[in-house]
Amino acid sequence: MKHLPNIITIGNLFCGCMAIALILFAPPFAVEAGENQYWVAGNASFFWGAMFIGFAGLCDWLDGAAARLLGVESALGGDLDSLSDVVSFGVAPSMILMKLLWMASMSSPGAMETTIFAVSPAFLVACFGAVRLARFNNAAKNNYQFTGVPIPAIGIFIAGIALIVYRNEMGLAKIFTNRWVLYSIIAFCCWAMLSKIKLFTFKISNFAFAPNWGRYIWLLASIALIPFLKFAIVPVSFLLYILISIIYKPQTTDTH
Repeated sequence: MKHLPNIITIGNLFCGCMAIALILFAPPFAVEAGENQYWVAGNASFFWGAMFIGFAGLCDWLDGAAARLLGVESALGGDLDSLSDVVSFGVAPSMILMKLLWMASMSSPGAMETTIFAVSPAFLVACFGAVRLARFNNAAKNNYQFTGVPIPAIGIFIAGIALIVYRNEMGLAKIFTNRWVLYSIIAFCCWAMLSKIKLFTFKISNFAFAPNWGRYIWLLASIALIPFLKFAIVPVSFLLYILISIIYKPQTTDTH
């Protein structure tokens, strides 16, 4: 049983690799024709690529919970967790952004002149995510205060955008395949990971309302909005998480 947390962490890494492969195999599926806008759902691999980032997030939560429950937390497990996270929540989301930027470029007038440099900003998410993880590990060793948006939250946020585009939820697909909107999302994600924002965690020692009201409000609001927003709940819930954390003012955060 002592190896169970590390096995779950490897499951996180496996899901991240699956996400990357599925996203890269996905063909474009945004089509414009004249004055009318058509949205054609393409290969489901794009959808499943985003879903596997969600599965990786579940593994990321379970491995820590299992390690604490079994009392087998270790430096090896922490390093393995960080290496898995940079793939699942750094590289895989970067592939989503790269694909969306490529789709945006292909629908622009100068599509034939598009180069790799037009989509390369997507890789900054993986780069800044690696810095975020290194800072987290260093802070843990030196008892610094943990700040900034955890990389799993960023990865799931971007996966949510992919789901919105695939399903064209609320007609938002066109917005999230706009080059400048995507560049803005990349800049926001990079800033958020290295920011000084203190975010609440999902580890609680008791269920009393007073010390946990921020968590409860976030959870209830997210659940209540699902029927109305569907897959769009993912980025909306992410933004609520940041907003409520700023109001809630948690003392520390202890997640990657």
